[in-house]
Amino acid sequence: MATSQLTASLISTRNVSSFQGLRPSGVQFHFARNVRIANPARSSFKALIVKAATVVAPKYTAIKPLGDRVLVKVKEAEEKTEGGILLPSNAQSKPQGGEVVAVGEGKSIGKNQVEISVKPGAQVVYSKYAGTEVDFNGEKHLIVKDDDIVGILETDDIKDLKPLNDRVLIKIEKAEEKTSGGLFLTEATKEKPSFGTVVAVGPGTLDEEGNIKPLSVTPGNTVLYSKYAGNDFKGKDGFEYITLRSSDVIAVLS
Repeated sequence: MATSQLTASLISTRNVSSFQGLRPSGVQFHFARNVRIANPARSSFKALIVKAATVVAPKYTAIKPLGDRVLVKVKEAEEKTEGGILLPSNAQSKPQGGEVVAVGEGKSIGKNQVEISVKPGAQVVYSKYAGTEVDFNGEKHLIVKDDDIVGILETDDIKDLKPLNDRVLIKIEKAEEKTSGGLFLTEATKEKPSFGTVVAVGPGTLDEEGNIKPLSVTPGNTVLYSKYAGNDFKGKDGFEYITLRSSDVIAVLS
């Protein structure tokens, strides 16, 4: 009887979760499962190993991103809470930002060459699920497109984010605590608001000639936005924030 074995290890996913400043949570699954198939017509399968990151061999000493790509050194996950309590590996928050290490030469739009919007050394926030993970010099890196970088954040408080390109930072309106009849709502039954106040905006979008077109919303506007768009953050002031593209802003309220 032929025996087949399938092994999977180290599958990493980015999860949509709460933030503490710049640190959304991440989830890692470690598991192995043996699958035996009774089929005399088939031979044994070789072990299949799935990994999240590409490991760069030590003989390579540099990575040069091409085109409009950016190499980011990922910020390390927190190993302790603010009170000094050690966190188990499955409870450590997975960062969603880091330091720019190198940038590509940019991209051509029409007859114009558009440079990368960030420089090496900048502290940036990038979109969830973006880029290719790379282990380089024993450290976690990510190669992302310039358009996947949400903004520059030099502090650990999301309200200080400087959005890039067509991104908008919005302070979300708090959910209602009571029903119209005066009943208190539990966290599970509170409906997440899809409107808030614009805190900061990026410089704008690029037209077909590579020129910047300013966004149609400005800081201070109260806006309605698509419910399932963008990246959620929790600020140090206790408020929820979201970054999204200007095209996900539906209307300005007044």
